[in-house]
Amino acid sequence: MATFAVQYTYVDDAQRVATFRLEHREHLSELHREGTLLLSGPLGDGPGALLVVTAESAEDALAKLDGDPLKRERLIVDRVAREWTVVIGELPGA
Repeated sequence: MATFAVQYTYVDDAQRVATFRLEHREHLSELHREGTLLLSGPLGDGPGALLVVTAESAEDALAKLDGDPLKRERLIVDRVAREWTVVIGELPGA
């Protein structure tokens, strides 16, 4: 397993994103309990988030996030997964 940083970009409609935020966070919490999602949180420079997941490949990382309610509701306009090698510090669960 490798570690991947996944960047989400949301639609520019904060009210619509907020409508599904609780369901989104519940889903991500389940992935965290499973050990798939290590870290997650919003980015401060626009409508988006950064998620750190364990997966076999970038494609697998995105596939593991396919059940996200924000994806289902088409509120994520872009997702990018890049393998990330931590050289300083430690990730929980990694």
